[in-house]
This record gives sequence, structure tokens and C-alpha cells, in this order.
Amino acid sequence: MEWIINLVISAVAFFIGAKLLKGVTVDSLWQSIVVAVVVAVLGATLGTVLKIVTLGILSLGIFTWLLNAILIQVADFFLPGFKVKNFWWALGLAAIVSITSGLIQSLLS
Repeated sequence: MEWIINLVISAVAFFIGAKLLKGVTVDSLWQSIVVAVVVAVLGATLGTVLKIVTLGILSLGIFTWLLNAILIQVADFFLPGFKVKNFWWALGLAAIVSITSGLIQSLLS
């Protein structure tokens, strides 16, 4: 049940990020849910592999931020209703999603 709540929080964070950043577009809140699912699956698979391969190269916080931006770019490639203009917009979206998710989770707990 907790993962569903985290997924909805992430979807809302992606939706808010797309509204705040002009270089990011999401067609609807439903598409934000799809984006959250795809990014979560990519993070659980590709993200885990990349964290293991690059262990110790970068500070964990900065690397996680960069990794999230890369995963957002990969999701952009696969999802037709989700567009990110370039890596810098993906980096900004990753920051907004992290901050927004953290704020929403702290309000709910």
C-alpha cells in the first residue's frame, strides 16, 4: 500500500514539475502516473545497475540527482505524452520532483 502512495506522490510531483518548467510537458495527470511508474521501474532496474557500477565515483547525493535526470531522459524517449527538451530540463525536473515529493511526504506523515 505504501508504494502506491509513493507512486501517486511522485506522479503529482512530475505534474507540478511539468507545470513549473517550460521545457517539460506532460499531457495529463494520468500521463504523470505513467511517467512515475516508468521512472520507478527504470530506477529499480537500470538505476540499481548504474549505482553498483559507479560505486564510489561520485558523492551519492549528486550522483542520485544526475541518475534521476538520466532516467527521466530515458522515460522521455519511451513515452509519447512526456517530453523533456534536453538534459538541463531533466536535471531541473529531477530536482523539483525530489523537493516536491519530500515536501508532500513530510506533510502526510
